Amino acid sequence: MDLFDRTKPDAPSPTEPADAHDALAPDAPLAERMRPRSLDELVGHDAVLGVKTPLGRAIRADRAPSILLWGPPGCGKTTVARAIATHSRGRFVQLSAVLSGVADVRAVVAQAEHERRAGRRTVLFVDEIHRFNRAQQDALLPHVEAGTVTLVGATTENPSFAVNAAVLSRAQVVRLEPLAPEALVPLLERALTDTERGLGALAVRATDEALQAIARWADGDARKALGLVEHLAREVHGSGRDEATLDDVQAAARERTLRYDKTGEEHYNLASALIKSLRGSDPDAALYWALRMIESGDDPRFVLRRLMIFASEDVGLADTRALEVAVAADRAFERLGTPEGLIPLSHAVIYLSLAPKSKAAYNALGAAQAEIQRSGALPVPLKLRNAPTKAMKEWGYGAHYNDPHKADGGYSPEHYLPEAIEGAEFYTPTQRGTEAKIAEHLAKLRAKRNGA
Repeated sequence: MDLFDRTKPDAPSPTEPADAHDALAPDAPLAERMRPRSLDELVGHDAVLGVKTPLGRAIRADRAPSILLWGPPGCGKTTVARAIATHSRGRFVQLSAVLSGVADVRAVVAQAEHERRAGRRTVLFVDEIHRFNRAQQDALLPHVEAGTVTLVGATTENPSFAVNAAVLSRAQVVRLEPLAPEALVPLLERALTDTERGLGALAVRATDEALQAIARWADGDARKALGLVEHLAREVHGSGRDEATLDDVQAAARERTLRYDKTGEEHYNLASALIKSLRGSDPDAALYWALRMIESGDDPRFVLRRLMIFASEDVGLADTRALEVAVAADRAFERLGTPEGLIPLSHAVIYLSLAPKSKAAYNALGAAQAEIQRSGALPVPLKLRNAPTKAMKEWGYGAHYNDPHKADGGYSPEHYLPEAIEGAEFYTPTQRGTEAKIAEHLAKLRAKRNGA
């Protein structure tokens, strides 16, 4: 199977209608099992989706407009999208902007046009719509405008920055705030007692202090809160007890904060593993860690920025094409989006892994900065100063400067540093890759200059 295949074997086509509430396996995550099945079960968003709001009434009457759901992780964006499907008599189709390309969008639209002729609407839910590039968003635009699909996009990014203005003007932006603790606590209580979809079969209770602590710890993220409750209930049940306490919550919360998140410790651990694998010339490991980061939720642009830094810091002049490859991968990703943009990213990861390595340019930067801090603002030698006026020339500005263009071979031995640090050498090339030739050439130049 191709590494960047958008589908798994036997996976349904993204054009197939999806039941928003298909029967879930009993071992599905609690957050998925407890997902509200309609707007009436939704908690925490009455201000924008309640029965008295214009949007809430429109969705319940199957008149939902195209909307962009903007909010932090776990606030209910996917839940709202599925609730719209519940209240709609149309087809519900879901695409992930991470895994879908323009071809997938066109396939959905083609089926939607067929369904429309039969008098049936299509609700298209695009998760992480901010990851669609301009071309992918433009492919949706005429069909949203014509009403072929009702677009429901979910994004954690500000839509005014992440979504094309044309798409933005044709959709209603709905800001979903993080869920308040008072909204989460009833949800957690229901999860513990629900015998059909929740954890009722475990017969585990939780003290009020424990539930309040979980609600605060989750920081508005229902998925995170339910994940901790499930972990906690199973731990308590396994120990033969029937009640979770505040101490249990604090111990479990400490353990679970070590899981990956894109701003926490594990994020930096994976980034470190990527850089060390690149530096160690292991393309397999480097590609694995790069994709681990992306699969865990990191923006591929972060990985591409790290590759551009690595190209200069760790490859440098040992391979003068390294930075070109990294920058080209970054530009290609901006044009292609995901998933196709992951191919040039992979190209760059493998190229940088196999390139000869040198930190000489990076070290030269640090050495020059250290010298500036040590010696301060040394005066520019007179011969190097600009002399645009007669007076400046009389003061000796530019005098005795030897123009290399007028010398044989285009090189005139000259000292260009301030006199106080004359002879200082910040750049020490290695004997690896292209830099070996650079080292030989630089040694000749320095020998001529020092003998001048």
